[in-house]
Formats: sequence, C-alpha cells, structure tokens
Amino acid sequence: MNTIKNHISMNIFSKAILLVVLLYSFMVVSARNLTVRSPNGKISVHVFNENNSDNGKWSLKVNYFNDGEITEAISSIDLGLILSDGISFMDMKFLKSSKPFLIKENYTMPHGKSSQRHNTGNEVVFTFENKEKKKLDIIIRVYNDGIAFRYSIIGKGNFTVQNELTSYAIDTETTRWTQKWNPANEGLYASMSGDKTQQEEWCYPALFQTKDNNCWFLLHESAVDGTYCGSKLSNKEDKNKYKITFPDPKDGRGKGESLPKITLPWKSPWRVIIIGNLNDIVASTLVDDVAPPSVIKNTNWIKPGAVSWNYWSDNHGTRDFKTICEFADLAVAMGWPYTLLDWEWDSMGNGETWKMP
Repeated sequence: MNTIKNHISMNIFSKAILLVVLLYSFMVVSARNLTVRSPNGKISVHVFNENNSDNGKWSLKVNYFNDGEITEAISSIDLGLILSDGISFMDMKFLKSSKPFLIKENYTMPHGKSSQRHNTGNEVVFTFENKEKKKLDIIIRVYNDGIAFRYSIIGKGNFTVQNELTSYAIDTETTRWTQKWNPANEGLYASMSGDKTQQEEWCYPALFQTKDNNCWFLLHESAVDGTYCGSKLSNKEDKNKYKITFPDPKDGRGKGESLPKITLPWKSPWRVIIIGNLNDIVASTLVDDVAPPSVIKNTNWIKPGAVSWNYWSDNHGTRDFKTICEFADLAVAMGWPYTLLDWEWDSMGNGETWKMP
C-alpha cells in the first residue's frame, strides 16, 4: 500500500515539476535563443539568425505541438524592410528584447463569429539595428490559435517602403489552397503541392496543411490602414517561398501609389498566421483580435439583415438605374430591410446618375 502511495506521490511531484518547466518555457528570451510561446504552450516562435550570431539576416520559425507531436509548421519567415534614401533593414544586429508581456483584452462585436471576444497572447518586442544605426522593432505576439507580428520604427521623417522582405518558406510537400491574385478577390481556390505547385501571385487568405496532417495554418494580414498598403503573396521567384508583395499600378487601374509612403513613428500591418486544426482555423477571431478598435463609438445603428442584390443574377446591373429600382421593389415585396448597390454605382445610367455627396 505504501509503495502505491509513494508511486502516486512521485507521479504528482513529477507532473508538478513538468508544469513548472512548461510555464517557465512559455517565453524564453536570450541573445542566441529567442523564443516566444503561446499561453497554452502549443505554438512557439523562434527568432533566429542564419549565421548563428547577433548580426546578419533574421528569420522566424514556427512550431506546433499537438497530441505529443511537434510539427515544424513554417521553417523560416524572412524579415526586413527596404526604405528610400538607401535605408536597409536586411542585415541587422540584435540589440535587446523586452520582457514578456501578457496581452489580455476583452471586447465586443456587433456581428461576426461571436459577440464577446478575448484577445489573449504573449508579446515580446525584439529590437534590431542596421548598419546606419537606425533601429527596427519587431513585435511578436503568440496566441493559442496562432501568431501575429509587425514592424515598428520610431523617430521622425517621411519615407517610401521600397520592399517588404517578409517571406514564408513552405515545405514542398505541404498542401496549399490558394486563389490566384485578382483585385476583386473573386475566384476559385485550387489545391496543390509538390511538383504541381503553381507559381503565381495569390490572394489572402491562403490555407496550408503540413505533410504529417498534424497542422493547418492560414496566412492573412490585419490592421491595414492609410499608413500602408494591402498586400498579396507571390511565389513567382521560388515556388516554396510566399513573399509579401505590393500592388502593381494596374491593380488600382492606374490610381493611387503602388509603394507605401510612411511617416515615422510608424507600425506596419500585422502579419497573421492562424494555426491548429480546421476547427481552430474556422473559429479563430485572431484577425479581429489584433486589429485596432473601431472608431465608431455608437454601433447601435448597425443592424445586419436580409438584402436584395442584383450582381450575381445581373452582372454589371448596378450600372442600370432601372435594374436597381426592380431590386429595391423586390426588397420591399419580400420584407427585406436593405438593397445592395455593388460596384459601378458611380457610373450608373439608364434613367439616373448617382454621385457621392
């Protein structure tokens, strides 16, 4: 009987020690081993230097722990920026990292997957310095359902971002579901891997499944505002590296800048990777979690409802005033509160021309 009790006591003691070790290892930061882990310990991000030193090119590696197995979800995420005036954040020296900080926020949404949201993750800020002694912060957050990271530059001045070096290395046997780039983000997703992987520009979101079937992850972005441009993914140069790419002039039909202009101090949009099984991917609100709060304080007037919409049944119908009237009448007849005017409303004809006030 005493033997059984001693075995139980030792087992409890061992589990306690293991728990302490796991808690301690959630966030490990040193000059050569820069690691941030999720609150539940299942996702880890390693910041590493290809020369195994404090100087050079820096990358991220993402691991996923599930059912006793560790999966290398993304072996390497290249980091860096190229600015105007010859400023390069490519080869950098690691200076310091902040103390780990637990992000713990609650917020509400008037619509979407859930009304009550919880933004909980571990954040560490890593500071680097380029050859011109200019500093770049890389802010990394690790959540139970993924990671988010962004660039931050303090100081003063106006610059053009010539290139963002962020690039995701994907194992050749990883299956990917991607949509060929088009500005409308309207297209079909194709499944591919290995030799069948196409080299194109791709829309967000992009979905991937590792070859061991243990991990799914989805690439996206968040907090895109007037201080930067929306981006796309391109594996044209290397079929297994998906690089963040800026719009082409043709994407905006010749309007707007194709390279983002920034004013310091500045922070980039979040680069978001949702990680887990398919249920985790679908249920995640990570893109919303890292986005800034809405500037609309009173949201009581936002009331989702059924809508009549002409576009699928009458392509380019929004340009036709009489078609719009027919769908407005349909909404009234069906008791729907709204009718939707899709794009091309500003070139409407056939009886009426609409202009923005």
